Amino acid sequence: MDMGVQGFNTKSTIDPDETARLATLVERLGYRSWWTSEHVVLPSPRSDASPADPTEPILDPLVHLSYVAAFTSTLELGTGVIILPQRNPLVLAKQAASLSLLSRGRFTLGVGAGYLEPELTALGVPLADRGTRTDEYLDAMAALWHSPQPSFTGKYVQFSNVDAHPRPTTLRVVVGGHSKGALRRAVSRAHGWFGIGTVAETKDNLARLAEAAHTTARPEHLGKLAIHVAPSGPLDAATVRRYEDLGVDELIIHPPMLPGPVDEVLEQHIALTA
Repeated sequence: MDMGVQGFNTKSTIDPDETARLATLVERLGYRSWWTSEHVVLPSPRSDASPADPTEPILDPLVHLSYVAAFTSTLELGTGVIILPQRNPLVLAKQAASLSLLSRGRFTLGVGAGYLEPELTALGVPLADRGTRTDEYLDAMAALWHSPQPSFTGKYVQFSNVDAHPRPTTLRVVVGGHSKGALRRAVSRAHGWFGIGTVAETKDNLARLAEAAHTTARPEHLGKLAIHVAPSGPLDAATVRRYEDLGVDELIIHPPMLPGPVDEVLEQHIALTA
């Protein structure tokens, strides 16, 4: 099973020199991937639903990954996840295609529908339609990336007689979330699913994902759905094996949130997969 990292575009690790140092270290240690988090704005004062204080620094995930791409050559780069309904899908499609090219095909676009109402409202997106927007935006971006003559007509997006190059050739899409809509979306529109949870929670979510696969058509070109999980709680070798036995393809740890110096955390956790 592969191991990835997440969260270095937040908190004390956002310094450019520290980012370059950590990216080089993560690649050298043998981690497969480097994922970013996203919140464009946070409620101030902090609400119960908010994952962080409003003063916590969070770099834009795509800008951060473009910087990381310049210091690495084999590390896979992913957004875990971009809150899709907050983004203009055509602009995001261009950014994703550009980052895919600049990273030589190492970029994975991870998306989610979001959940933080103050953030969505500030960006002009009603909480109630975030799921339908996410579905439509994914379809619109796919049309722009893959259609010989791109066009799309939906409730939120309409375009025709336009084109955009470069076209991405290896860009993967991953959908995050545990709701029925997110699981259905992963099956029908994504190369992978991004979840968070303990072994028990992951087992339950994978069972629900399997149920979604029974009722949702999956396009053949997407291939087998890859399973990416950010584990909750402490990890040891036995716990890693339990995730692997469930069929998880990659565990994604969050070193800035774990106890101990970041370098030691990275070395200790990659050793669990040896």
